[in-house]
Amino acid sequence: MNAVPQPIRIIVFAKAPRAGFAKTRLIPALGAGGAAALATRLLLHTLHEALQADVGPVELCRTPLNDALWQTLPLPTGLQVSDQEGGDLGERLARAAHRSLAVGQPCILIGTDCPALDASVLREAALHLHTHDAVMAPASDGGYVALGLREFFPNIFTEMAWSTEVVAQETLNRLVQAGLRVHQMPVLHDIDEPADLQHLPAHWTQEHPHVMS
Repeated sequence: MNAVPQPIRIIVFAKAPRAGFAKTRLIPALGAGGAAALATRLLLHTLHEALQADVGPVELCRTPLNDALWQTLPLPTGLQVSDQEGGDLGERLARAAHRSLAVGQPCILIGTDCPALDASVLREAALHLHTHDAVMAPASDGGYVALGLREFFPNIFTEMAWSTEVVAQETLNRLVQAGLRVHQMPVLHDIDEPADLQHLPAHWTQEHPHVMS
């Protein structure tokens, strides 16, 4: 009998998709309301795909935790919920990863910006995490859309130039320097800037004509 694969926690980092707060770099193209609507669509899509991947528990790590908008969104059932708390992105990612890894549960950290990060890609990432120490799905802008870890290495989150084109390469360098076996997945596209809208699924732009392609 084959052993049941070890569960892998998917931790989804998300901002409340509120107008003027989420996807602000898309406001010039979509307006504040349109950017928030797209942020909502991306959030719900990401959570659905994470649950569909069925590799372990799915945790929504959200900010602000007490925003009333969270109570009105049609979030899927079966989620665990946590607070991003304070600090820069590295501190928030490190806290979330440590919570899972400290109890022996490997995790995959993802955001909500990449519609191509679907259930099949997440299952593939989890599969590689069973045989590697870390797995990374780079983003075309130089960041990463997913980072999977089997052990906690705080230095991959500290003193990082977040939101720049060096994040993925610098993270990879630090993982390799630590002697870890890292699997790199194909590059995917985040939706952050107006030029990124061309990478949205075609049927999304058909449903929302105001989204430019």
